[in-house]
Amino acid sequence: MTEARLEAGTPAPAFTLADKDGQHVSLADYSGQKVVLYFYPAASTPGCTTQACDFRDSLNSLAAAGYQVLGVSKDQGAALQKFADEENLTFPLLSDPDLAVHHAYGAYGEKSMYGKTVTGVIRSTFVIDESGVITHPLYNVKATGHVASLRKKLGIDA
Repeated sequence: MTEARLEAGTPAPAFTLADKDGQHVSLADYSGQKVVLYFYPAASTPGCTTQACDFRDSLNSLAAAGYQVLGVSKDQGAALQKFADEENLTFPLLSDPDLAVHHAYGAYGEKSMYGKTVTGVIRSTFVIDESGVITHPLYNVKATGHVASLRKKLGIDA
């Protein structure tokens, strides 16, 4: 079963998750700021590493445009810590092991993988404005080239 997808103009579902250090991070912590919240299948896998490094390499321009980046996966803290250390990731990586936040955002469900229908994490990105409203719900994004495409959508120079 696929979760309902969120649409532009929808309030972003609230959450509190542990980061790689076990500290609690809430969406409410970013109230009044713009957030790029992205969901990825698994730390330290090729596609997820490509995507995370693209975000890392774009952090300065995203921050200059007022965006904070948060990554969410079902990985536990130790895996997130290793991923962050290996790839020099300086933005928060959040752990959602029970997939509750994935489900709230429609980032878990049926997807097509190598021509087969499987159930799993749907690589998704949500841009949330200062008032907590989703402006860009992006589902089934590609790991490669996604950040460049996102920057174009947001009008941020490459």
